[in-house]
Amino acid sequence: MLDPQTLSTALLAAVPEDGSSIGNQALQDQLKTQFAGLTEAQFMAARDALIEAGQLRKGRGRGGSVLRADGVGLNTENKAPETKPAAQPAAKGKRGKQAQEAAPAETGIDAIKRTLWASADKLRANMDAAEYKHIVLGLIFIKYVSDTFQARRKELERRFTDERDDYYLHDADAEFLAEELEERDYYREVNVFWVPEGARWEALRASAKQADIGKRIDDALVLIEQENPRLKGILDKRFARAQLPDGKLGELVDLVSTIGFGDEPGAARDVLGQVYEYFLGEFANAEGKKGGQFYTPASIVQTLVAVLAPHHGQVYDPCCGSGGMFVQSERFIESHGGKLGDVSIYGQESNPTTWRLAAMNLAIRGMDYNLGKDPGDTFTRNQHPDLRADFVLANPPFNISDWWHGSLDNDPRWVYGTPPAGNANYAWLQHMLYHLKPDGRAGIVLANGSMSSSQSGEGEIRARMVEADVVECMVALPGQLFFNTQIPACLWFLAKSKHSRPGEVLFIDARKLGTMVSRVQCELDAAAIARIADTFHAWKADGETTQPYEDVPGFCRSVTLAEIAEHGHVLTPGRYVGAEEVDDDDEVFADKMQRLTQLLGEQLAKGTELDQLIRQKLGGLGYEF
Repeated sequence: MLDPQTLSTALLAAVPEDGSSIGNQALQDQLKTQFAGLTEAQFMAARDALIEAGQLRKGRGRGGSVLRADGVGLNTENKAPETKPAAQPAAKGKRGKQAQEAAPAETGIDAIKRTLWASADKLRANMDAAEYKHIVLGLIFIKYVSDTFQARRKELERRFTDERDDYYLHDADAEFLAEELEERDYYREVNVFWVPEGARWEALRASAKQADIGKRIDDALVLIEQENPRLKGILDKRFARAQLPDGKLGELVDLVSTIGFGDEPGAARDVLGQVYEYFLGEFANAEGKKGGQFYTPASIVQTLVAVLAPHHGQVYDPCCGSGGMFVQSERFIESHGGKLGDVSIYGQESNPTTWRLAAMNLAIRGMDYNLGKDPGDTFTRNQHPDLRADFVLANPPFNISDWWHGSLDNDPRWVYGTPPAGNANYAWLQHMLYHLKPDGRAGIVLANGSMSSSQSGEGEIRARMVEADVVECMVALPGQLFFNTQIPACLWFLAKSKHSRPGEVLFIDARKLGTMVSRVQCELDAAAIARIADTFHAWKADGETTQPYEDVPGFCRSVTLAEIAEHGHVLTPGRYVGAEEVDDDDEVFADKMQRLTQLLGEQLAKGTELDQLIRQKLGGLGYEF
């Protein structure tokens, strides 16, 4: 069902901002390109609602037209416009209040995400998605910190004047209350960023049509950084030099204004987090091959987290991209009754813009994190040399060949052998093992070649790792999971010290568990992720599941190190799990062959009859062969 809010937002956005009118038919035709199946009744209802809310007014013309009441955009705040028949056009200056009092949207956050993406993508014109994503996500961040600041301010205003509240200020006049509202500690104690007056969203929105809006946004980001040391150096100030056509940045500001985060900080973070994550995924899709540099598909991250089960401790990602591993870890902890503060976040990222994205992604969720002082190469500029983590989760770039530097000779991380200069796969594996606590565990996404390659000493390194009993589980993944590559991938699960199942490795072949979500994209659904994770936890008997473990032909098998050695220390699951069992109907082979042979003879005879019939029919029509 078409969401009235979504339609209203798109309708208002399609009306010219210069005060000129647009015909009803032209407007409806334009919206039909965005909403397949849009009816005239739906269009007229949305149009009339906007007119009644005082945001549009009727124009002249035989076929009817509309124009903006004063050229401003719609701030839906997660609500659809008022549709009461008795409503009168709003007086000037009252539209915002009416929008806030409107009825809730029928389809919620999903409709908002889709509409925002469609509108934002339309605005970028010829701008590269890799550049544009920072513009959009930066604006979303400013909107969020401003909204949560204002929500906290309103809460404080109420509590300061409530005699029953601990925050009540006795005999306080208006001037004293205003001064108290400027105290930073009131905001920081609930993880709300302090936003200076000049950086607040409404000030930016009021200037959206000014030619210098880009510089104003950059200045706002500078002010926010100055007031919030945690954000120092992570806000990407590129708006003044953004290569957008005239007026497009202002339109984007109006569009982001339609995101309503609400008055409750927890709910606001959830809304923002969902919008942010959705945009990251859509940008990864839009960027194609480049997108995977900063985005790991959610289903892969969820699988890693479900298997490792990071309830508490230090979580480390040495190539953290946009921070997806940390976000999913947070969700896992909360879903199991834990608190956000139960884990400490450590990460590193070499790409400066992606490093900023990760910091923003974590900051908006109120997570405490350490991504290093600045972006840097994990191998040559290790930001956490002394870190020993409880959990490592990572999706390093596959098969990178230009990673080696002469300073890495005799590096203490190469416990199992010096990795080849032409491929970093075994450098990543050993780096992560090095940064684990004695009881720590790691989950890593790598290309399938890492399980069997013997080039440049990789086979020897893998053999030493297997014999040292640090390989816990290997999972073969379905194809087409990634935005950026068709290279088949696998999951490595490593353990510094095995307390259960020593001398064994669990192999899981999950190649058949993928679900196609588009012609070119596959994902692991919740059932597939649960099957992989439950199989692992049953094998370990770690209490995460009550089901017992058993080998399943074609899917999973526990294998001794001795058997792996017999296979040349190749770790491809398909080599060990065997073929899937098929149902045996207990029919004697000779009897089955006799029956099937007879059936084949009957079918061949029937085929001959049909051939003759076709010849006769065609001959009757004068076509003989």
